[in-house]
Amino acid sequence: MSNNQSVDVMTLMKVKTALRITGNDFDDEITDLIEAALIDLGIAGADGENVVLNNVLTLRAVITYCKLHFGEPDEYDRLKRSYDEQKAQMSMATGYTVWGDLDDGQI
Repeated sequence: MSNNQSVDVMTLMKVKTALRITGNDFDDEITDLIEAALIDLGIAGADGENVVLNNVLTLRAVITYCKLHFGEPDEYDRLKRSYDEQKAQMSMATGYTVWGDLDDGQI
């Protein structure tokens, strides 16, 4: 998983609330989706210091990813476009990548 993060209880609860899930039956599946979202963001290049679960932009992207992949969403196409846009923006933003400071020649 990106940045070796583990899914904490608060993140799980926030995602479950967004998915309108109240019980614990799907906790393992949702945790896997949260971890998959972070990996997916990392593959796209969004793996910098701000790609942490307590960052609101990261959390929004993770929630969108979970809504997209949990069950059979009615708005799959809209959710897919939204997640792809969030991922693209994060993969190009300073603080959300590991490109380094290009001014000093480091990558």
